[in-house]
Parts: sequence; structure tokens; C-alpha cells
Amino acid sequence: MSFAEYLGQRWSDILVLGIQHAQVVLIAVGIATVIGITMAVVVEHHPLARRTALTLTGTMLTIPSFALFGLLIPVFSLGAPPAIAALVLYAIFPILRNAVTGLESVPADVVDAARGMGLSRRGLLLTVRVPLAWPVVLNGIRIATIMSVGIAAIGAAVAGPGLGRLIFDGLARMGGANALNDTLAGLLGVAVLALILDLGFVLISRLTTPRGIRV
Repeated sequence: MSFAEYLGQRWSDILVLGIQHAQVVLIAVGIATVIGITMAVVVEHHPLARRTALTLTGTMLTIPSFALFGLLIPVFSLGAPPAIAALVLYAIFPILRNAVTGLESVPADVVDAARGMGLSRRGLLLTVRVPLAWPVVLNGIRIATIMSVGIAAIGAAVAGPGLGRLIFDGLARMGGANALNDTLAGLLGVAVLALILDLGFVLISRLTTPRGIRV
């Protein structure tokens, strides 16, 4: 069976797996965004705590994904939970790093002017610093999302949902009927999903970034 014929017969199944893949990624990145931005706000005025947080979260990226998924099985069993937990651990670092960088990049004179207007620390953070830092923060979320799309495919090793199932099934049956088609469909699906999400972030950036600081 040609690849085109294969896609014609299996497109609905591939679409379902793609939606599941996107759901796992977006849930994980959403959780990582809350954690990463919160950590950035907490540690930004404490250099030692900031370096420690960046070092620890950065170290997570050095752990092979197969090993991390395996270590999470006793805690979360099989399925989506260990896949989401692993993706959260991987996604925190780029979000935290960009959040710290973004907050530090806000001009000091703007902060001083806002304080002179009587803004509290929380008001300053929510109405001045975060909006000005948002393009940098959003880029960190974007990087974490695209990175997570690829890593999520390996979640099939722990029975996680998504396009990785096609890849693993195809590789396990290599030489059998439609094994190569399964693998190619999974790989192309991951690439297309990454492209769609990346374009989505371009749109989000245009809609959420104040006009005066757009690049």
C-alpha cells in the first residue's frame, strides 16, 4: 500500500492521535508555565536562589527521556500521567529562564516611574513588568511547547497517548505490512503538529503583545 493510500484510510485515526498528542503537550506546558513564572517572580531578587533554580531545572534536560519516563512509572503508573509529569519537568527550564530574563530586561526608569505613581509591588508586577516582559516570556513558552511535542512522542514507551504510538508500533513491526507507513505517519504528524503550534504562538504573540513593544 502506498503512503497516500495509507493516509486516505487512516487519516481519522491519525487525527485522533494528533489531538491527544496536542492535549498532553498543552496540559504539561500550561502547568510548567504556572510553575516557571511563579518561580521567576519568587527568585528574581535572590541571586543564589535564582542560580540554584536555573541549575536544577536545567539539569532536568540532561536526563534521557526514556530514563525519566521509566522513573515516573512507579509514581504515576502508565498512560498520560507519567508523560505529562515528564514533560512538565522538561518544560520548566526554558520558561523559567526566559521569565527571569524578561523581568530583568524591564528598564529601571520605567519601574521607578511606576513606583513614583504609587503602584504597589504587586501592581507594578502585574501592570508594568509582566506586560513589558511578556514577549520574552512567551518565547520561552513557545520553545518549551515545540520541544515538548518531540519529547511527547517518546511517551508511547509508557503507554502515553499521541502520535508516538504510531512510531513505536511501526518500528516494532518494521518489515511488516504498513510498518513503514505507520512510522512515517507518526513522524510527519509530530512535525506538522509542531508547525501548527508554532504558528499558533505567532498569532498569540500578535494578539497579546502591547503594540508599542512589538518587534
